[in-house]
Amino acid sequence: MSLRALRFAVFLVAALPMPALAGSGPLDPGKTAAPSDKRTMPELPSPYTPNYSRGAVPPASGQPADLAYGAYQRGQYVTAFREATKRIEANPKDAPAMTLLGELYNQGLGVKQNPVKAAEWYRLAAAQNDAAAMSSLGLMALDGRGMPKDPKAGRRWLEQATANGSATAAYNLGLILIGTGATADETAAAAQFRKAADAEIGPAQHDLGVLYLQGRGVPKDASQAAQWFRRGADNGDLASEVEYAILLFNGNGVTKDERSAARYFLHAASRGNAIAQNRVARLYAVGRGVAKNPIEAAAWNLAAAAQGLSDAWLDQTLSGLSADERTRAERLANERSEQR
Repeated sequence: MSLRALRFAVFLVAALPMPALAGSGPLDPGKTAAPSDKRTMPELPSPYTPNYSRGAVPPASGQPADLAYGAYQRGQYVTAFREATKRIEANPKDAPAMTLLGELYNQGLGVKQNPVKAAEWYRLAAAQNDAAAMSSLGLMALDGRGMPKDPKAGRRWLEQATANGSATAAYNLGLILIGTGATADETAAAAQFRKAADAEIGPAQHDLGVLYLQGRGVPKDASQAAQWFRRGADNGDLASEVEYAILLFNGNGVTKDERSAARYFLHAASRGNAIAQNRVARLYAVGRGVAKNPIEAAAWNLAAAAQGLSDAWLDQTLSGLSADERTRAERLANERSEQR
């Protein structure tokens, strides 16, 4: 199984579950699900992510501009490759430049994609104690990308990267630990999640929040869960946004606020999250947190259904719409789909 296909309890990179669907009642927008192996993991800033920049750190104030890093950030990958190469020619121990070349080869940015060459550059940088390169090597070893698949070696690289300050490596290491199912490893995983969460990695904040909600590896504490979900939402993590909205709506770990919950649901729904779209549809259908609006309810219900999330209760509740109202709802759903 490739790294990007792994799941919580058996996977790497961002994996605690989205909220479960609500029951048949109209006023319950959702509850947090138990761990599941069904959720596809989101992208996480890492050496596998386009525009990842931790390998080429911006210069400190007053220092000369990093031309290779600047070109990479602007998407000028050929220039980035040229400038990084020049830096290595001038200084054969320039680890950030080596890591940048590894990333360009890994992603095929400005050069032909070549995982083997990427691994070679990462190894050179790792020999200079570059944490981002170590993290990349860990992922590649786990994935069997550019080298033979070797989970033990992958974990060792991630451990070294974490020891050298890589927050994304700490997160991936935490997900390895929690995947074992051992109670002691859950505690260790929570500690790794916290390192990544403190570095403002949204998916780590979400996963730490779920651990607090479930009491796994940390004491059960809904207020702590709410705080981490809120931070994850502020960092753009969709799963955190939906989880925080649910806690707000139910008054679990945070002061009950249906209007604020509706705003979080609406924002996540507008970003294409099917569960949030379903929750918003239910809220509009009954007028909780928002003014009752059957057309909006139908539009969001259609949007969620288009992604495979059907809701028999909503279908029944909205069955009395006129033909004109249905047409308006369909138009709204289509417009929102096109805007994403």
